[in-house]
Amino acid sequence: MKTLLYDAAGGVATITLNRPDRLNTIVPPMPDEFEAAIREATLDPQVKVIVLRGAGRSFCAGYDFAGGFHHWDEQLTTDGRWDPGKDFSLAASPYGPTQRFMSMWRAPKPVIAQVHGWCVGGGSDMALCADLIIASEDAQIGTPYSRVWGCYLSCLWVYRLGLTRAKAHALTGKPLSGREAADIGLINAAVPFAELEQTVAEQAEQLAAIPSSQLAAMKLIVNQAYENMGMHATQVLGPILDGLMRNTPAGLSFVETATSQGVGAATAQRDAPFGDYSAAGPDRRPDPAHVINP
Repeated sequence: MKTLLYDAAGGVATITLNRPDRLNTIVPPMPDEFEAAIREATLDPQVKVIVLRGAGRSFCAGYDFAGGFHHWDEQLTTDGRWDPGKDFSLAASPYGPTQRFMSMWRAPKPVIAQVHGWCVGGGSDMALCADLIIASEDAQIGTPYSRVWGCYLSCLWVYRLGLTRAKAHALTGKPLSGREAADIGLINAAVPFAELEQTVAEQAEQLAAIPSSQLAAMKLIVNQAYENMGMHATQVLGPILDGLMRNTPAGLSFVETATSQGVGAATAQRDAPFGDYSAAGPDRRPDPAHVINP
């Protein structure tokens, strides 16, 4: 695998996003490799629990749009130009990136996301597909989609939060620290970074002591309740709107700035009025010394 690592021991399969030099940003073939890893863990009778984490300084800083998002040209362009038909087909199909990450939602085995550093954009959409999310207190979790160039993909921000908070974060794009996210119920727990791996390991060990059939039954009943609320239909709409937002004047200007001046310049313009993400001060940034070894 080119973008992640897979290991299984003691009843726990560990999937590690492994692009630490790019903060584990999402590029092909990561979604396909991710789904393959989930399938391997699901079919392994020795595995009872799956842990998802990121190597280096971050869990996942979203989709990699360095160089104008050209990583996805093969899937989204025709003759070098964006093809809205291809974009729609990919977004609305079970083979698009979002549904690849939703494989952990559909897997009968519980998935724990171990979050540290940046967990933003598509990275947060990915993490929230897990069953349990445990983060370091200084992690930064957010989706700046409303400001330019995007829309909720898995839409689990909406389903994990009540109307009041979901609307506020959808409209402002403001991030939350791991501690703040736990306090409002977006994630399950936040702990000091030094305790993160041990806390996740203990949670996985507890789950592994429960019969797999019981875990599968309880996961299915909870998932079914949310799917009955129309989650699948919302997930079809989200990526379609995401494709549309990429091709508004503001979205195209963002890509042009990122291509001509660099990603840093584009995100600085996006975040300056809010003082967060790329424009955040030290108190709103993950500690760069907090590193997960692959």
